[in-house]
Formats: sequence, C-alpha cells, structure tokens
Amino acid sequence: MNKPADHHPVDAHSVMYITKRPDIVMVEGSGSWLTDQNGKRYLDFLQGWAVNCLGHCNPGVVNALHQQAQKLINPSPAFYNGPMIRLSDLLTANSCFDKVFFANSGAEANEGAIKLARKWGQLHKNGAYEIITFDHSFHGRTLATMSASGKPGWDTMFAPQVPGFPKANLNDIESVKKCITDKTVAIMLEPVQGEGGVIPCDDSFMRELRQLTQENNLLLIVDEVQAGFGRTGTLFAYQHFGIEPDIMTLGKGIGGGVPLAALLCTDEVACFVPGDQGGTYNGNALMTAVGISVIDQLLAPGFLQSVITKGELLQSELLKLSSEFGLKGERGKGLLRALMLGKDIGGKLVDLARDLEPEGLLINSPRPDLLRFMPALTVSNDEIRQMCAILRMLLKKVV
Repeated sequence: MNKPADHHPVDAHSVMYITKRPDIVMVEGSGSWLTDQNGKRYLDFLQGWAVNCLGHCNPGVVNALHQQAQKLINPSPAFYNGPMIRLSDLLTANSCFDKVFFANSGAEANEGAIKLARKWGQLHKNGAYEIITFDHSFHGRTLATMSASGKPGWDTMFAPQVPGFPKANLNDIESVKKCITDKTVAIMLEPVQGEGGVIPCDDSFMRELRQLTQENNLLLIVDEVQAGFGRTGTLFAYQHFGIEPDIMTLGKGIGGGVPLAALLCTDEVACFVPGDQGGTYNGNALMTAVGISVIDQLLAPGFLQSVITKGELLQSELLKLSSEFGLKGERGKGLLRALMLGKDIGGKLVDLARDLEPEGLLINSPRPDLLRFMPALTVSNDEIRQMCAILRMLLKKVV
C-alpha cells in the first residue's frame, strides 16, 4: 500500500459521538496487525477488547462466513438450523452445562442470565430476585447489566437503576455473606474482572463461593464474556478453579469477531417457557457457523497449551519491565494481563504507542494507573517481544 501524499482529516460527522476516536480509519486486518487508510500498520494487543480471539480475518472464520452465507443466513429463531445445534452440542460437550441460548452480545447474554435467575427464584425461592455482584465488575451496557456492574458512577448515569444488585468485594467471602438475605437468588461474577483492571478471583475464594451458594440454595453465575473461550488458557475460566457453576455467559471470543454470545445453564436451572426469552437474530446460522470454526480451532491439539505458554512469556516480559522501571508488577491469567504502572500514565502511553512511526501499537488503559493486554490467542512469541520492546522505549520517555 502506498502512502498518500498528505493526510486528510476523517469526516465522520454522521457517526454519533460516543467515544473519542483518533483521526484514523482502519481498512484492513490480518492476524495481530491492523492497517489504516494511510497504509500505516499497528500491532494490535487490543483485538477489539478480546473479541478477535484468533486475530483479524482468521482464515477459518472467513471460510465459515463464506460457506454459510451461500447456504443459509437467518431462517428465523422460530426454526432450528444445523450450525445452531452443532455449536450447542460442542459447548455442552466441553463444559458442565446442558443447555445453550444464543444471543448477539455479552450484555444480552448477561441480561438473559439475570432473567433466568429471577425466573428460577420465582419458581424455587418464593420470588427471591436479588443477585449479589461485585465492586468494579462490568456486565454490560443495558440498564439491568449496568445496574449489576460495580463501575464507579454508573449508579447515577441513567438513574433510576434496576434494583436488586447488592455489591460485595471481590476475594472477600465475608462481604458476600453480609449481602445474603431471603431475597437473594444468585451470585454473579467475572472469574477475572476485565474492565476493573484484570483482577483474577483467588482459587480459594471461588471454591468458598461455590460452597456458600450450595449451602444457601443460590445460583452461581460466571460472566465469562471476556475471560472465556480460551483467553485464560482453559476453554472456560471456571475450569481453573475446580468448580461447576449453574449459569455461564459467553461473548466476545466465541464469535472470533462477529456478533455472537451465549447463555449456558444446567438442566436444573433451565426454566424458561415460550415467551420468556427470544431475539430476532439469536442463534442464526451465519454467526453460529463462525462459532463452530472458533471452538474447533481452540480445541485443536496443543492450542490451549500454547495460550498458557504465551501467557507465561507475556508475564515474564512484563515483570522485566516492571523491575526495570520500578513499576508495581503485573497480574492476570493466560493472555488477559495487566501491567501495574503505579502512576496515572496509562492514557499517555496508549496515545504515544498508537502514534508511533512508522508502525503503531494498540494497547488499552482501563484504569489510569495500568495497561491491559488482550492479544489474539494466535499472537507469536516474536510479536509479544516486539510489543514489550516498544513499551520499554515508551517507558524510558515517560517514566
């Protein structure tokens, strides 16, 4: 691609303003790399917030779209279709769950989980409806999932909130016990809080939580929208903890870049009746065909082990940077990791990295004092080292 003689500002006046976007238009992607309208390449350690789990334009995903689009796209959710059934079978065969409902986004899957838990509470717990969630959690941008989220300031943004979401502190079992009343129906949490700053649950906390829910006849809901689908080195993040939840939600990685999400539950909890849940595009053949390609690639021999190995390389490289520049360490699981900066320079590093010439780097700062990394699970060792070398150069300037 030849660079144009001069750089014209992007005219996007018809696009609604919802976030500050840089003056670039992405036109092409391949693996760990994005290319903008000027031919500049970017090493992408964001991947649409862990969405493109197999990188940009993964050949399996592209092929699945191409093949399925020529046969059947959306026969309507009033009918079964082949890919919907096949993907459901793959998900239940590789997890502790029995039933799958497909949706289009993580927020929609979480909304479904909230509805399912409340319905179960009506049937089995005298109408109990409260779901204990956690400070700094993130469950989506619908009114109910914003209310479930523990993001500071969200309680007043579109007030009034949807009631029924008392907040506990992550990794603090006593704070959870204090929230339990006769109105409690479930506990919902991310095995690794992503937006909250990549905070993993302690193994012991997760096991205590499962025990607590069983003793009190409560449902345990794991929101694996960001942490699920190979991101942490197991197919599902709950599998690290030796527990079996009642409900799980998936999004982002399950579609490898296309809008696909899922709500999974055990037979005991599957209590929706016709009219309770639906959606015009849900479980359509085109998206579920992509989901099959993604899960097939993740389950290929050695793939998930490679995620663990690459996660360990990223961890060791980040720890080197931390000790070199006197930062506060790193944390995470698999290829969902954060570098703790100890000072509010995250946003500055994000901008500097993107604006580098001749090639940029795309990283993310969910909190001003840390950076988050969500590379493609297919990222190479060389690309991990390259990212850390760029970061080292930027830290020399900023720290």
